[in-house]
Amino acid sequence: MAFKTLYALTSALAALQTASAALTRRVACPDGVNTATNAACCQLFAIRDDLQQNLFDGGQCGEDVHESLRLTFHDAIGFSRSAAARGEFGGGGADGSISIFESIETNFHASIGVDEIVNEQAPFIARHNITAGDFIQFAGAVGVANCPGAPRLQFLFGRPAATRPAPDKTIPEPFDTVDTILARFKDAAGFTPEEVVALLASHTVAAADEVDPTIPGTPFDSTPEIFDTQFFIETQLRGTGFPGTAGNQGEVLSPLKGEMRLQSDSELARDARTACEWQSMVNNQAKMSSAFKAAMAKLAVIGQDVRKMVDCSEVIPHPPPAQGMAHFPAGLSNDDVEQACAKTPFPTLPTDPGPATSVAPV
Repeated sequence: MAFKTLYALTSALAALQTASAALTRRVACPDGVNTATNAACCQLFAIRDDLQQNLFDGGQCGEDVHESLRLTFHDAIGFSRSAAARGEFGGGGADGSISIFESIETNFHASIGVDEIVNEQAPFIARHNITAGDFIQFAGAVGVANCPGAPRLQFLFGRPAATRPAPDKTIPEPFDTVDTILARFKDAAGFTPEEVVALLASHTVAAADEVDPTIPGTPFDSTPEIFDTQFFIETQLRGTGFPGTAGNQGEVLSPLKGEMRLQSDSELARDARTACEWQSMVNNQAKMSSAFKAAMAKLAVIGQDVRKMVDCSEVIPHPPPAQGMAHFPAGLSNDDVEQACAKTPFPTLPTDPGPATSVAPV
């Protein structure tokens, strides 16, 4: 009996291993170069290479990466569960409507300036067999993979084309209150305050063009080419000046010359509901990276039926490792921190040597 039982277990294990091998067997793509676990992913290799060469400057973490990442959010967040519950159209989420209905959605106040990256991406969509919704999320994932320290984002393939524009007022503004911002994220996809903080890690490789139109390309931290935790450090430092003109809606004092601080970032860094999560990202590259990856996976499929989608994450490049270490910009220290988390002290960090840090535009 023992032998029969052992034989049965061995046979079952062999069957499972055979099934597993069948599930992970790769297919040769028509290009004769790449392979994939699902043939549907094969077409994405050419799109990836086109993006890297002709939009992202040969694989750089530059302005078009920043703008492509921003576009993933502006397209996906256009979704309201409460509107749908009332029988109203609340948007299609990550469906490419911001590209398909560009003349409508890029004229929403929250999306001023987004038309530039929409127009830059349009020729890529036109020459490849891909929907706008898929392309926007794919471009964001490929682009951020060029930034040292970034996570390798998930990409699910198979979004149908949008048929209607998203409604206005579904994208949070930098002058919105924390109450308004958290409520909007919750209504869109049930995002928690912690997930909102995680998504804002995107601002570590971001810049503003329209908040103060006299100084386009003004970064939100001192290392906009690296996906690091400096954004979470520098938003908690005492503001002392403006990088350009004063009195712009949605902007508050920043601690460094050439750096912009959004009102929303400043208030989220100091609100009791988010301050400790914000501070927890300081000097914790691994946490920031993994939390951002998880939150982006949720954002990228808002409004979509994931059961009908194919996981093509394998096409996304592996990002370079993080560079440097968390630090205070030259001339600043723990004395300049506006402590907001009541539970734990702000981490002790080294200060960069040399003259006071000045941030160049991107």
